[in-house]
Amino acid sequence: MLSMNPLIEWPENGQTRRARWRSEAGLAAPQTLEVVDDSLSADAAFAALTDGHALLWRGDWMNARQLMQALTRRVDRHITATSDNTSSPVLAFARHRERQGRRAALLARLLVPLGPDYKLPLRRAQDVRPACREAWGKPDGSNSVVALRELLAVISAHEWRKKGVPVAAAGGRIHPHYGVFSPVRGEYVDLVAQAPLQAGCDLAFDIGTGSGVIAAVLARRGLHVVATDLAPRALACATENIEKLGLTAEVQIIEADLFPDGRAPLVVCNPPWLPAQPSSPVEYAVYDPDSRMLRGFLDGLAAHLAPGGEGWLIISDLAEHLGLRSRAELLQWVENAGLRVVGRIDTRPTHAKAQDRSDPLHAARAAEVTSVWRLAAK
Repeated sequence: MLSMNPLIEWPENGQTRRARWRSEAGLAAPQTLEVVDDSLSADAAFAALTDGHALLWRGDWMNARQLMQALTRRVDRHITATSDNTSSPVLAFARHRERQGRRAALLARLLVPLGPDYKLPLRRAQDVRPACREAWGKPDGSNSVVALRELLAVISAHEWRKKGVPVAAAGGRIHPHYGVFSPVRGEYVDLVAQAPLQAGCDLAFDIGTGSGVIAAVLARRGLHVVATDLAPRALACATENIEKLGLTAEVQIIEADLFPDGRAPLVVCNPPWLPAQPSSPVEYAVYDPDSRMLRGFLDGLAAHLAPGGEGWLIISDLAEHLGLRSRAELLQWVENAGLRVVGRIDTRPTHAKAQDRSDPLHAARAAEVTSVWRLAAK
C-alpha cells in the first residue's frame, strides 16, 4: 500500500516538497531529486541517469513521453555496446536478465509527480486517474512520485483492459488487468480447446487461473470449472472476465494456493514457464522461482484427481533450450509425484520473437515448443 511507502523530500523553488515514493518493483526511493523540465536535452538526461541521478519531470507531458523514447534508444545502445556475446544458453539468459535489470534501473530514474487523486500535474497531461485506480486501487490522498516508465506501463495496461484480447475459444474477449498475464500467445489456448476430454468429464479445476481464459475455454467445452488463484489482481481479473463472458454459472473462482478442496476428473495448470527470480510483482506471471508452482502442481495433482482423471500441464520447453531445466528433470518430478505421462500435444509458438534474429535468446525461442502434457496417477 502507498501509505507503507517511504516519504521522500526535495528542495524546489525555495521550498521543501514531500511525496510518497511509489514503485511496483520495490526499487529504493531516490536519495536526491533533480527537478527538470523541457529545457533538458535527451543527451543531458541520459548522462544524468547513468551518473545515478533521479530526475523529477516538471515540463510538458507529451515532451516527457518523447524524452522517454529517446532515453530508451540511448540506454539500449549503451547496454548493447557493453554486453558480451556467449554461446552458452544459460549465460545468455543470465546476461539477458542482467541487461533487463540495468535497463529498467536506468529508465526508472526519470520520475513524474502524481496528485492526491492520481492527477498528473503537467502541461498537456492526459487523465491517468482511471488507469491508476485500476492498477493501484483507491487513492489515499497523498502526493506521490513514480517512475514515468511504470506509469506508462499502467496506462498501456488500462488500454489493453478496455480493448480486450479476442479469444475465439472463450467466446469473446479477455480483458487483462495490470499485472495479470495477457493471453496474447494464443497457441496454448488453442491446445486447451483441442485436447481430448475423457468421456463423462464434467468438472475441471483450473489452477492459477490468472485472467480466467482457460476456465472460460473449459466452460465453453461444457465443463463446470473451479478456478483458483492467490493474487488479488488475478482474482479480480478472472471474476470480471467470467462475468463479461456470461459464464458465472459455469465457473466458480476462489482464492486458494494451488488446489481447491476435493477431486476432479480434469485438473489444468499453466504455470509460469521459466524458473527464474522475478524482479517485480508483475513478473510472477512469467517467472516461477525454483519452479515452485510447477512442482507444487505436480506434487499435489494425484491427490486431487478423481479415479481415472487427467491433469493437463501447459508448458513450453523454452526453459530446456535455455539450460534452466532439463527434460529429464521434469520427467523425474513427474515420476516422483506418482504420475505418468499418458500423452502430449505440441504446437509451435507464432509470436514475433520466435522470428526475431536480433533477440539475444533467438536460438532458444526459435526451437521452442508449447505443449499440453496429459498426466495421470500411476
